[in-house]
Amino acid sequence: MENLPPVTVIMPVRNEAAYIERSLGAVLAQDYPSDCLEILVVDGLSADGTREYVRAQQAAHPRLRLLDNPAGIVPPGLNIGIAQATGDIIVRVDGHCEIAPDYVRQCVRHLLEDDVEAVGGPIETIGETDEAQAIALAMSSWFGVGGSAFRTVKDRPLLVETVAFPAYARQTLQRLGPFDEEMVRNQDDEYNYRLSKGGGRILLSPDVRSRYYSRGTLRSLWRQYYQYGFWKVRVMQKHPRQMRARQFAPPAFVAALLGSAAVGLVWRPFRWLLGLIVALYALADVAASLSLGRAHGREYIPRLLIIHPILHLSYGWGFLVGLARAGFRFVAALAGRAGNRDSKPSINHHVR
Repeated sequence: MENLPPVTVIMPVRNEAAYIERSLGAVLAQDYPSDCLEILVVDGLSADGTREYVRAQQAAHPRLRLLDNPAGIVPPGLNIGIAQATGDIIVRVDGHCEIAPDYVRQCVRHLLEDDVEAVGGPIETIGETDEAQAIALAMSSWFGVGGSAFRTVKDRPLLVETVAFPAYARQTLQRLGPFDEEMVRNQDDEYNYRLSKGGGRILLSPDVRSRYYSRGTLRSLWRQYYQYGFWKVRVMQKHPRQMRARQFAPPAFVAALLGSAAVGLVWRPFRWLLGLIVALYALADVAASLSLGRAHGREYIPRLLIIHPILHLSYGWGFLVGLARAGFRFVAALAGRAGNRDSKPSINHHVR
C-alpha cells in the first residue's frame, strides 16, 4: 500500500486507569507509519489518574493529544474527536479494548480496496479473574448475546449491521452527521443503522483483531446490560426497522415472568405458567452452560448458570423501563400540547 492516507484514532475514555496503559499502548504500538497517525484521547474529566498517564505519554508521542469531554459520555466524546481530527480515515477505539498491532493498517486496506464504508473485526472478550472470564465466555456465546456477529463470528469476512471499534472514511462521517449525544449506550448501533439505511456497507473482517476486557463483577455486568436494554428503546424510537426479533427476547421473557407472577396471585393457572417459563429457561441455561464448560473449562459452569440470567434479566428489565419512560414522555408531551392549546387567549380577549 503506497501513499497511505492520514489516520486519526479517537479514544473516548473516562476513569480508565486500570486499562489505559494497555489500550493506549496498543494504539501507540501500531505498525502504521507514525507520521500518518494522529491519536486523540477524548477524556470525560477522569479523576483516577487516566489524564496524568496520557499526559506522560505525550512527551514521547507528539501526535498524541488529550481533549476534554465535559459531558463524560461516549457520543459527545466521539463528536469532539471527529471535529478535531485531521485524518482522512477515522478509527474509533475503546478505553477497555486492546487492538492488534496491525489493526489500523488492516482497516485502511479494507476501506481502500473493498467496496465498503465501514470496517471492524470480531472481538475476543477476555476476563482477568475467574468470574470475569466466565462473564467473557457468556458474552461471546450465542445463548448469552444472541446472533451478535462481531461477538460470535470469527472465521470469515461478513457484511453486517454493526461492528465494534469501526473505521470510517472522513467523508462518510461528514455525510452521516454527528453521533446522537443522548445515547449513553448503543450509539454505534444507531449510527451504523443510519449508514446501512443510506446504502453503506459494513464489513466484519477476521484480520481486524481486538481484545475486549469484560466487566469483572456481576454488579457491573448487570449495570452494563441494563443500560444496553434501556437505551435500545431510544434506537427503536428513531429506527424501528433496525430492531431484530432476538432483541425482543429478553424483554418478552421478563414481561412474561412479571405478568404470570402478577396474574398468578389471583388466578392459579398462571402460577403453572410461571413455573413452566422458569423451568424451560433453566433447562436452556443448564444446556448452554454445560456446553461452554465442556469447551472452556468445567470450573466456569456454576458461574455461567448465574451470568446468563443476569445478561437476559438486566437487558430485558432495562428495555421495559426504557419503554415505560418513552411512554410517560409521550403522554407528558401530549398533555403539554393540550395545555398550551387551552391556555391560549381567545380572539375576543384581544378585541374590545
